Amino acid sequence: MATDNILKGMWKQVRGEAKVRWGKLTDDEVDQVAGERDKLLGLLQEKYGYAKAKAEQEIDEFLLEHREAAS
Repeated sequence: MATDNILKGMWKQVRGEAKVRWGKLTDDEVDQVAGERDKLLGLLQEKYGYAKAKAEQEIDEFLLEHREAAS
């Protein structure tokens, strides 16, 4: 999926914003995600109780916000 590469490429720049947006994630968890969509997806489901579709929507919205900001 194309968004996997986008997240991975942006992760170092946006990891702080991810921590702010999803404050239940620890610094270690954010570091472990390392831009991998599946890891972030799983953590959002675990920490927030999101269904898979909701977690995917959250990630997609996050990416869209940051891609627009970078443009």
